[in-house]
Amino acid sequence: MTKAPAPASRIVPLEAFLELPSHARLLGLDLGSKTIGLALSDVNRQIASPLETIQRVKFGIDAAALLKICDKHQIAGLVVGLPLNMDGTEGPRVQSTRAFVRSLAPLTPLPIVLQDERMSTLAVTRTLLDADASRAKRAAVVDKMAAAYILQSALDRLERMLPPDEGELGG
Repeated sequence: MTKAPAPASRIVPLEAFLELPSHARLLGLDLGSKTIGLALSDVNRQIASPLETIQRVKFGIDAAALLKICDKHQIAGLVVGLPLNMDGTEGPRVQSTRAFVRSLAPLTPLPIVLQDERMSTLAVTRTLLDADASRAKRAAVVDKMAAAYILQSALDRLERMLPPDEGELGG
């Protein structure tokens, strides 16, 4: 009988996603205290699109909803936004995110990457303001759009790691 990898080993550097099967989607997460914004990559892992927002209840229910979405979309890996302070230090929100990831890791075989999310909500809010979105509209979409911003930044970094002849744009 093969032993499953230790949950801590599921938290991997982004480079580990280069080993994932081709045409497998990634799911981006923006963890908030009240909601979890979700974004989905295309099968070529080039474009992140907002997917939905999960209203947080308690960890077990939140994790079950998240894993159901992972199964539905055949997710190969998770990109979780890490809310570092602007100076790069870790505050209470980072500790909360790390605790969520530590609790989630034993429940799934999926590899998890922590992606710096500084400026994601601000950038998305500015985009929505520029588009003249109402306060209600902004509130309804900001979390899943922030998740898309987080996932897209990871996808862009991943693309830069590919050898020139393997990238979608490179040939």
